[in-house]
Amino acid sequence: MKSTRVVMAIIATATSALGAPATYTMDPSHSQVAFSYQHGGFSTTYWILSGFEGQIVFDADSPADSSVATSIEVDKLQTGWPERYEQVVKSGVFFDIQAYPTISFQSTGIEVTGAKTALIAGELSINGVTRQVVLDAVLDGMTDQYPVPPFSGKPAIGVSATATVLRSDYDLGLFAPFVSDEVEVEISIEAMQLQ
Repeated sequence: MKSTRVVMAIIATATSALGAPATYTMDPSHSQVAFSYQHGGFSTTYWILSGFEGQIVFDADSPADSSVATSIEVDKLQTGWPERYEQVVKSGVFFDIQAYPTISFQSTGIEVTGAKTALIAGELSINGVTRQVVLDAVLDGMTDQYPVPPFSGKPAIGVSATATVLRSDYDLGLFAPFVSDEVEVEISIEAMQLQ
């Protein structure tokens, strides 16, 4: 994911004195996006994306002005089975990674819903198609002194979010409804203030 200013709206309610906007850099070793879907009512299949980078920018004085923009390379998708990876990622039947190599998200609005929660509306782009989605986000952790290397002593945050998307919205609806059109998305991010 390339940037995430969004989560900062959540943090605004968890802390009152962060001052000027702060920039956090995602830790690619501890940031993941997981996808799951039903397979004919017999099983649930899981995929994961990790190893991406991004930024979170938070304006404590005006959380509504915070935003998130993320970008993930499709070919980093881990399906857990080489044949499925070839079919889904490389074959061109589902993803056209030559023309559209990334999945991206750009927030369009934030609604703070609790001390550590927010709804993040935005545009999700996959396969050259852009649709509106809403992320249900939670602030999982925040510290001024990250405890372990290589980010020891750095301010850090941890954020999770969930959403449901339809494969058919992004020209990925092959085999529906046997393979469920609905895909559950789970996001978990750690980010550090490096400057």
